[in-house]
Amino acid sequence: MSAVFPKLVLFDLDGTLLDSAPDMLATVNRMRAARGQGPMALEALRPHVSKGSRAMSAVAFPELGGEVPGAMVREFLDTYEQVLGQHGVLFEGVAELLEAIEAAGSRWGIVTNKPEYLARQVLPGLGWEARCALLIGGDTLPERKPHPLPLLHAAQVLDTAIADCAYVGDDRRDIESARAAGMRAIAALWGYRPDGDDPREWGADVLAGSVSELCRPAFWDALR
Repeated sequence: MSAVFPKLVLFDLDGTLLDSAPDMLATVNRMRAARGQGPMALEALRPHVSKGSRAMSAVAFPELGGEVPGAMVREFLDTYEQVLGQHGVLFEGVAELLEAIEAAGSRWGIVTNKPEYLARQVLPGLGWEARCALLIGGDTLPERKPHPLPLLHAAQVLDTAIADCAYVGDDRRDIESARAAGMRAIAALWGYRPDGDDPREWGADVLAGSVSELCRPAFWDALR
């Protein structure tokens, strides 16, 4: 541990660092328009963003009954790539949190289930290319969250003991991955959750109600 933070703080991307729901909404609404359907509301899509392209497509096109063909998933990803970064913003406090981690001499990285080629396109617009210690996408390795491999690999690549790592995410899969890897698991309550998904049941070490909580030494003291 540094004076405040673990040596390595790993984050999920969408719903944890980045409010990408507006980009996702632009994606599904382009797809709906191409099929002669009207736009859907952000409030209807937002809870499902962390579940990925297939889940968002299922919500955007309920007539499919949850059976989303692979071609539609490909269309979603291709369309999202066209609008990526145009509407999404950092959650309030994220810029300050990352600066505080760096100022304390710790490092931070991203472990997401978003395809790596898309996740990497997010970094330049945020000025993160040289700051992010590592980025692992959902297709970087043979396994993805909730499997522990992405987090274990991150710690290995950055030569950091598991005891000196923590993972922050807004989805049950994030917490399950961190727990399986033996890392401290922090549930981000400001992210995306469908109704009825209770973070208290995920098994996180602690629930964080806002990004600003993660800037406070007392928050990390409780995890030591």
